[in-house]
Amino acid sequence: MNDISNTPSSGNSLTAALQAALAARTQFLDARHEMALRLFNGFYEGFPNLVVDLYGRTLIVYNYAHTPSDADDAIGEAFEFFQEALPWVTSILVKARYGALEEEKKGRLLWGSGIDKRIRENGVAYAVDLRINQDASFYLDTRHLREWAKDNLEGKTVLNTFAYTGSIGIAARAGGASRVVQIDLSRTFLNVAKESCTINGFSIDRLDFQAGDFFPRVSHLKRDAARFDCVFVDPPLYSKTRGGKVDLMEESHRILNKVRPLINDGGWLVTINNALFVSGAEYMAMLESLCADGYLSIETTIPVPQDFIGFSETPAGVLPADPAPFNHATKIAVLRVRRKDAIAKPTDES
Repeated sequence: MNDISNTPSSGNSLTAALQAALAARTQFLDARHEMALRLFNGFYEGFPNLVVDLYGRTLIVYNYAHTPSDADDAIGEAFEFFQEALPWVTSILVKARYGALEEEKKGRLLWGSGIDKRIRENGVAYAVDLRINQDASFYLDTRHLREWAKDNLEGKTVLNTFAYTGSIGIAARAGGASRVVQIDLSRTFLNVAKESCTINGFSIDRLDFQAGDFFPRVSHLKRDAARFDCVFVDPPLYSKTRGGKVDLMEESHRILNKVRPLINDGGWLVTINNALFVSGAEYMAMLESLCADGYLSIETTIPVPQDFIGFSETPAGVLPADPAPFNHATKIAVLRVRRKDAIAKPTDES
């Protein structure tokens, strides 16, 4: 993310940039202060060392400076601005992406006492653990995908791979999905998904929370002839385990082909690629190549929320690869699936 080309102009004021960014987002703030929102994206809005997210009444300030102390003045300025602009905020957490200590990366409390443990989005409650790792346990760029899941998966069976803390699966449950299986390498992350189930009053079946490597888990599901109406695939940029390799730069099609046999005829394959250096055109070309056999088709793409990337009235950064036709490097596509074994063969009338 720090490769976005955008440096502050010498005459720019960080406070002025924060004011413009907040003014553009005021319409999204909720009266009960329960939602999660990106308040400032410095990569796009003029100050690439700084990102500010809101989770309920907790602010998270991300310090992306390679030498964290280089951003101390900017963090102090942001602290003063938000304390005055958002007096209902109860705590401010700072995460240093390049901090020397793990605690710096996971976050230190700059001000306040206690941090929020749940947020609400689109009528759904989500548990959050804001210090679980260098991220905040809940991805803001996939908000519209959670809306899609809630709106489209009533009565459907769902597999959420690389689930992290399971927010997409929770949205599907909230929309009435009949079953959601969540797979992630980390049991700690899946425990957050279980907590989200609890606070929403959803039942918990331990078989639906599978901690383990994607590759053997998917192979096991294939051996069991498991089928789902929708499969979500949101892998990391690169990972290599004993089971296999994930490489979104060079081989993202391999992961998608792994899960295709698990999808019912007429179902969906939802794919996310967040590689900065993979252009939207390249990614679409890869998807179109998968569709060439006629058993997959691109149904729609889902944009990243505008608050995540900035607005027309705030300065815009330049990504290292043009994401068009997507609006961000997080490229989300929904593919419709047809199965060879479900297509009726023509009868022999001779």
